[in-house]
Amino acid sequence: MPLLLLLPALLTASPVAVSAAPGLQSCAAINDAQRRLACYDRISGRSPALPGALSTGSEPAAASRQPISAPAAVSTGADFERSVPASAPVPAAMSMLERAWSFNPDSDRYLIKLFNPNYLAPVRYQSRTNDRPFSPVFSALETPESEVDNIEAAFQISFKTRVWANDDRRFGLWFAYTQQSFWQVYNDENSSPFRDTNYKPELMVAWQPQLSVGGFELGLLGLGYTHESNGRADPISRSWDRLIARIGLERGDFALLLRPWIRIDDEGSDEDNPDITDYYGYGDITAVYKWRGNSFTLMARGNPGESKGAVRATWMTPKLVGPLRGYLVAFSGYGATMIDYNFKQNAVSVGIALNDLLDR
Repeated sequence: MPLLLLLPALLTASPVAVSAAPGLQSCAAINDAQRRLACYDRISGRSPALPGALSTGSEPAAASRQPISAPAAVSTGADFERSVPASAPVPAAMSMLERAWSFNPDSDRYLIKLFNPNYLAPVRYQSRTNDRPFSPVFSALETPESEVDNIEAAFQISFKTRVWANDDRRFGLWFAYTQQSFWQVYNDENSSPFRDTNYKPELMVAWQPQLSVGGFELGLLGLGYTHESNGRADPISRSWDRLIARIGLERGDFALLLRPWIRIDDEGSDEDNPDITDYYGYGDITAVYKWRGNSFTLMARGNPGESKGAVRATWMTPKLVGPLRGYLVAFSGYGATMIDYNFKQNAVSVGIALNDLLDR
């Protein structure tokens, strides 16, 4: 041992060392390194190592003998939710117009959706019946009066399909089709005929401007071509073609829809209904309000210069069975159907519906 080689010098250097020589020999005989070091410290007069210090040298070895801890548990979905700050932004809900026209960038580019209200009204009561459904051009024609019941049924099917859209879905090309029928289902004497059916195909573009106007969001601008007819021959044929613009404003649960239009004359328009704009006017305006699952709609149109027009109020209940909702409509004015474009009446319809104008 190196310490044994220094023993003569220690014996001559200090009297204490002479008396400590036997102790040093006993320390050298200790095999355990920590105990041997403590023995030398005690003989040399140094403070003994603290118990904590004695274990310092063994920490690496002790650490190496520590069992490997199990890996941390994988975070669950609930742990992840708790780790999200309370102030994390929540995606805004889609507005009525955005949902109705699928302006959401995540929506499919090509799709089919409901358009105008799809409904079935088993009971439609009209205050007056149009027994001579002819335009003023044929008012002098002698024809037998038809027997029309005051109570009939009415139904409508309507859908639209997007045939193209840009990448962010804020601009698209749509085709739409609406068919409305008035059925004298309770008129057994005349074999329950369909009094009138109106066919309306449309081709239009729709754009979401995302602008604010007077506290409202300008959520829709559109322009389209519309053909509407009852598919009948003279003298009760009715048809017209229009260019229709669409303007949609909304704020919360309230929306305002404006549709100005221009009539496009065709070769047969003068024979069918040359004065139809006197009664239908040059546009309509519709207000929509939703409250606790109910939908309230009020439409007004007409020609102020001729003091003619119409008003229609609609109430749809919350969903009753599946998607079906209660449906109640009150109408007053001209043109409830194309055969009645120049005939004024009041009517009330009761039934069920799948959707309203902005519920798709």
